[in-house]
Amino acid sequence: MKDLNDKKETHPKQQVVYKFILLCALLLGYFSYLSYQYNFVTGGIASALTWTFFVLCTPIADAGFLIDFPLRLLFGVRMLISEMVVWALAISINTISLLYFAEYYQTTVLTQLLHTILTVPFPYWGVILLSVAGTFLSIQFADELMDVLHHRDREFFHKHSFKHEIIIIVFFIFIIYGYYKLIASLGIENRF
Repeated sequence: MKDLNDKKETHPKQQVVYKFILLCALLLGYFSYLSYQYNFVTGGIASALTWTFFVLCTPIADAGFLIDFPLRLLFGVRMLISEMVVWALAISINTISLLYFAEYYQTTVLTQLLHTILTVPFPYWGVILLSVAGTFLSIQFADELMDVLHHRDREFFHKHSFKHEIIIIVFFIFIIYGYYKLIASLGIENRF
């Protein structure tokens, strides 16, 4: 029988690379599906709008990670800075789309939901505010993960792991409740 210490530990940077490859494959697959379903332009715009939904309306930096990770790896740009650029890009894409391509919001359920969130400030901008807080909280831990060579070197995580877990649990309870109320108020619970 093998000892628990004999298990091979996955290096934190390898985990980040795997996550990045998986997210790229997911986005490429989604774009391919939408391009096949509609056409190349509609698939591209709907994919971009869906990406902005995950940037603006989810409380973790996963969608922005598609840009954050290469910038961090290639140029050493801290994720806090690159995530601000990601948010500016997502807001710009939606501003241009709302002004000139509003019909593309009707392509998928997520883009329809995004359109409603963007065009009805109260109460739906609350989702965006919660997402800002969660995203920038998660970046503190993601930046540290990129800086360490070994899991045991994750000082900030080990020092604050219990606080982080409590905050994340409270956030997710609040987010799940908020999303449930949001979906119920939009009358789209039967479409999922």
